[in-house]
Amino acid sequence: MADVKITAEPRKEFGKGASRRARGAGKIPAVIYGHGTEPVHVTLPGHETMMALKTKNVLITLDIEGREELVIPKAVQREAIRGFLVHLDLLVVRRGERVNVEIPIHTEGELAPGGGLMEHVLNALPVEAEATHIPESVTVSVEGLVPGDSVQAKDVPLPEGTSLAIDGEEVVIQILQPQAEEPTGEAAPAEGAEAPAA
Repeated sequence: MADVKITAEPRKEFGKGASRRARGAGKIPAVIYGHGTEPVHVTLPGHETMMALKTKNVLITLDIEGREELVIPKAVQREAIRGFLVHLDLLVVRRGERVNVEIPIHTEGELAPGGGLMEHVLNALPVEAEATHIPESVTVSVEGLVPGDSVQAKDVPLPEGTSLAIDGEEVVIQILQPQAEEPTGEAAPAEGAEAPAA
């Protein structure tokens, strides 16, 4: 998994106005919590943080006035329309500690000839993993599946040291029967209607 280092600055001003000023200066307000410690409010450099968050569950080493803290993103708030970062919740982790996270699910392979529609019931799989070895994603094969088939959580291959954090019977992907297409062209005469004269 990705591991990046970012310098954070303690935040002494709070409220919507202070957060707006921070974002105007290219910084992202964030709060750090976990391990029974008091929450720590900081600001992060906007561009570096945005690039780091391109990797799901990125492991971040924060430098806060010379003190290092290992964190992972727990909640990311974005502006609804333009999608820019508004606020982050960061969870303190320790090396060797196991944490619950959600990792993206990718698929590979082709469905059986004749088709079916693939539905992602879950787009991300809840798992438990060591904080410094969180998988970036998992891959599920849908090769040869037909309508009515499904992939359950217990069928998803997980890297060593990673375990499910949900019931193994939970459906992750299911294959649906395609809906019949509407007929095209002129409609047939209704039953009992007279055929047009030749």
